[in-house]
Amino acid sequence: QVQLVESGGGLVQPGGSVRLSCAASRIIFNIVRMAWYRQAPGKQRELVAGITSVGYTSYADSVKGRFTISRDNAKKTVVLQMNSLKPEDTAVYYCQAAVNGYEYWGPGTQVTVSS
Repeated sequence: QVQLVESGGGLVQPGGSVRLSCAASRIIFNIVRMAWYRQAPGKQRELVAGITSVGYTSYADSVKGRFTISRDNAKKTVVLQMNSLKPEDTAVYYCQAAVNGYEYWGPGTQVTVSS
């Protein structure tokens, strides 16, 4: 059973930074596409950033220039560095792994941007 566990969420002031980490286990990590999604109250889950097995990245327009996704295949982790946070970034952030047509999700971590 593939396991993904997110960490690093919390309360941050507008303009601040948060670093989310996702640790994967029981998966051949270096062939997996990883991504971060988020879901705000009353809204659909949306893709925030993705990174392929070879390191190509993509971002939602709303976070370009502020968020950075990276991965460490040796440690089986993916990180989302979030800077210049805005109240509209408030959401539960989910780590996703996609491989061979299957998707796996972590339980999510709450990020709240508020003064």
